[in-house]
Amino acid sequence: MQRYDKATVVIKYGGHAMGDPKLAQDFARDVVLLKQSGVNPVVVHGGGPQIAKLLERLSIKSEFKDGLRVTDRETVDVVEMVLAGSVNKEIVAAINAHGGKAVGISGKDANLMRARKITRTWRDPDSNIEQIVDLGFVGNPDQVDPHIVDVIIQSDLIPVVAPIGVGEDGETLNINADTFAGALAAAMKAKRLLLLTDVEGVLDKQGKLVKALTTKEALALIEDGTISGGMIPKVESCLGVVAKGVEAVVIMNGKVPHAVLLELFTEHGAGTLIERSGAPAP
Repeated sequence: MQRYDKATVVIKYGGHAMGDPKLAQDFARDVVLLKQSGVNPVVVHGGGPQIAKLLERLSIKSEFKDGLRVTDRETVDVVEMVLAGSVNKEIVAAINAHGGKAVGISGKDANLMRARKITRTWRDPDSNIEQIVDLGFVGNPDQVDPHIVDVIIQSDLIPVVAPIGVGEDGETLNINADTFAGALAAAMKAKRLLLLTDVEGVLDKQGKLVKALTTKEALALIEDGTISGGMIPKVESCLGVVAKGVEAVVIMNGKVPHAVLLELFTEHGAGTLIERSGAPAP
């Protein structure tokens, strides 16, 4: 526990762990325990399933391109309502119910996260013509000012952050929660970024969990095809975060009870830890 005393740990919370009431309560309790143990937890949350449910109820159709939601003006209003509103306050209330003092903010507060709109190229399978796709109000982090989060964690408060950013013209931009958490962790030079996902972590060719990887080893596993599919962008994102100064990133299964505590406070951990090549053992 001394290893993380006064250290900043950014936790991206989402997936099935957020949708399971028992796991959600366990997570809230664990975050309170971290704060009481001298760690400074910063929670960044997703909310894709909740957004989809409300859009369906409102009969607003969603289109996806390359896994990203095409977000028009009507949709971004719903995204902000869900992320910065109901989901954020639900997590805040759960942490507070277990003895913590959580405060909910978004990337719009105090200009925490300035972002740029994303555009993607897409090749029409019929004509084979490449087209530029406007994803609407979807952004990538551009400038991060973590001052508000620093102020919060230096007190007895726990920040819970919705992944919403501010665009160049002051417009609201929806940011992928993994990307948002990575940018914030890098700006804060966090000791750890924990990505709670729906998978165990990186698996080897025999399907067994790889408990630790250096950046060099991770690149080699991508090269030889061991890391494939949707895990490639997730690992590449982790490598980018580590390169920017975060000591290590952990991809872990949020469905495992008390996964955060197992990762930080036990020797065997609870997922795949990715650290800089040549970094000292954690």
